[in-house]
Amino acid sequence: MKLLITGGAGFIGSHVVRRMVKAYGQYSIVNLDALTYAGNLANLADVQDEPNYRFVKGDITDKAFIRQLFLDEQFDGVIHLAAESHVDRSISGPDAFIQTNVVGTANLLNAAVESWKGNMEGKRFYHVSTDEVFGSLGETGMFSETTAYDPRSPYSASKAASDHLVRAYHHTYGLPVIISNCSNNYGSHHFPEKLIPLIINNIKNKRPLPVYGKGENIRDWLWVEDHARAIDVIFHRGCSGETYCIGGNNEWKNIDVVKLLCKLMDDKLGRSAGESEQLITYVTDRPGHDARYAIDATKLKNELGWEPTQPFETLLSQTIDWYLANETWLDQVTSGNYRNYYEQQYNR
Repeated sequence: MKLLITGGAGFIGSHVVRRMVKAYGQYSIVNLDALTYAGNLANLADVQDEPNYRFVKGDITDKAFIRQLFLDEQFDGVIHLAAESHVDRSISGPDAFIQTNVVGTANLLNAAVESWKGNMEGKRFYHVSTDEVFGSLGETGMFSETTAYDPRSPYSASKAASDHLVRAYHHTYGLPVIISNCSNNYGSHHFPEKLIPLIINNIKNKRPLPVYGKGENIRDWLWVEDHARAIDVIFHRGCSGETYCIGGNNEWKNIDVVKLLCKLMDDKLGRSAGESEQLITYVTDRPGHDARYAIDATKLKNELGWEPTQPFETLLSQTIDWYLANETWLDQVTSGNYRNYYEQQYNR
């Protein structure tokens, strides 16, 4: 199989690429990434010289480039992860999200239809999406594959649009597609504008820990390695035209995640109990901040046998250890443009 993975230098993408390269030596895997602020080839240093792996720098919004890439490479499968994904950035600059998440996805779909026309057998287009397309939950209930779409931010709206395009191409052109919608991921190599790596980095450097509103928003946290394993299972064994929800069965209030990180890091760094909690700083809530996400992954468990692995606190502790052991990686990605963005976003 010749497999295209888009966005493979990013957080989730790099974990998927690494898993596929190591598990399927008989595949030829092409990692396509534009290397924007969140793409980092250092994430894949351990597999960059593997014979079944190749990196291609390119932008999915470049229609002519994508069309030619498909014609030249004759891919058998696509795992599409390339996306603008940070809600805050979508509020301050929605255009990039529409271009990458909607137009970019359309370019890939069109190229796949053209490349596979008349020979869809054995082909697969897997689109990786988010639970944010479903909107916000109240105190009860969970998102599932049948939940109606109700996006609340430019980011989630752009992902919802791309989901609809993927389904439309399945019904209109017979394209063999699969969609998955995941909850919030955490783990190593996560760009530190997201909550967990941001808090880890700021605790380490004794900087303020920004928490939106009162920190009461609830998220279902999914370990990125479990997500990569789910993507592997779904890509190989999922049914064409189906959607699968991937969740950690692990709901936490944001403020409780921050306090747990403070406790774990105080222990690891030899600080006095409660020292890092003093850094918590409540900031103005972002517009349209969804109250609660929770995923019902019963379909994925019952049909494909996937479920999360170890407890959250254990995996969170391992995640902290990775960031503390990889200070060079962290320092490199938190310099320059990111630092300017950080100041603009949270010092208000």
